[in-house]
Amino acid sequence: MIREAGAWRASLSGALAGRLRAIRFAAVVVVTALSPSVWSRDARLVAARQIHFSAWLPLPGFTLAFAVLGLVLVRIVIGTAQAYGLAQYALELTVRVLALELIPLFAALFVGLRSGAATGAEVALKHVDGEFERLARAGRDPLAVELVPRAVGAPVAVMLLTLSNGLVALALTYVELYGLSPWAVGSFVRVTGHVFDPLIVAGFLIKTMLFGVAVGAIPIAAALGIRRERAQVSAAVRRGMVRLGAALGLVEIVFLGVTYA
Repeated sequence: MIREAGAWRASLSGALAGRLRAIRFAAVVVVTALSPSVWSRDARLVAARQIHFSAWLPLPGFTLAFAVLGLVLVRIVIGTAQAYGLAQYALELTVRVLALELIPLFAALFVGLRSGAATGAEVALKHVDGEFERLARAGRDPLAVELVPRAVGAPVAVMLLTLSNGLVALALTYVELYGLSPWAVGSFVRVTGHVFDPLIVAGFLIKTMLFGVAVGAIPIAAALGIRRERAQVSAAVRRGMVRLGAALGLVEIVFLGVTYA
């Protein structure tokens, strides 16, 4: 029992240290990314590649997949609202469920699974091989050249996928409720405008950005926290994905509580 208690305390201490490391790294990324001097040609190239891989390449497939899923969810929400005599609230419920809650979360999960794991593995290998130390000895800052551009690419990708698929969700909702008739555009815009009031929009943007920062920072922080052994790379990726999932869930729960309390 004593050994088990010691192992449990060590595991808890390691998990807490990993989360603190991720928070510290995320703060460093945000501050460093706001400095214009960081964005050299090499850093811009790394960030562009990260955005291209995380958002642009999967955009058609992700949009198609979410359109199919979104259509199913729209019909479920609208059908449920109508079944309980709340047809007048069907549009508002659909917009809140899809555009405000599910799309940012799905986009963050997608970017995390597609590029977060790959970035974590790449950074872990560079860390194990001593690549960052070689860059430092050559007079180049590894944080500015390699780490920050990769971390910044994730928030941009999450925002792009969220906004583009939010428009798709709104179009699907309109078609499901009103068909292809243009006469309901005024009513549709009025209801959606009521949903997207300034406070809700601000919260939506903050939540989406927090999702993106988590996707960019947590896998890299987990990769930098391992010992210099190649056997640790897979564990770093797995640990980063677990922490990322927990962080996304925590952010979503907090914003749900603040928004609908």
